[in-house]
Amino acid sequence: MSRERIAAAQARFRRMDSVGQARMAALNAGRTDGLTVAPNLWAGVGLVREGAGTALVGSYAEVAARIDEYAALGVDEFVLSGWPHREEAERVGAEVLPLVADPVAAAQPRSAVAGVPTR
Repeated sequence: MSRERIAAAQARFRRMDSVGQARMAALNAGRTDGLTVAPNLWAGVGLVREGAGTALVGSYAEVAARIDEYAALGVDEFVLSGWPHREEAERVGAEVLPLVADPVAAAQPRSAVAGVPTR
């Protein structure tokens, strides 16, 4: 991604009235280095894509381990997207989800009360 394109996107984001967008701008500060903000968590997507978002990156096993880690902390919804959409959906389904400790439980929505399944 060119520096000019990043700068143009960042300038547009600064004009937005969005707390999430402001937090993403602060997280990456328009830099292209140092964007790994936690193990396997990359904030570079926020350089040119609006909205609050980061990406899980790494090997299939590393990404599955992070999903398990977040699920153990109580995260029960994940937006798994990538580019190109169809190919990444197929890749995640074939390569990552089989490595998740319990993909059905990880995908099962839970209520706010004592982790009781909502379905």
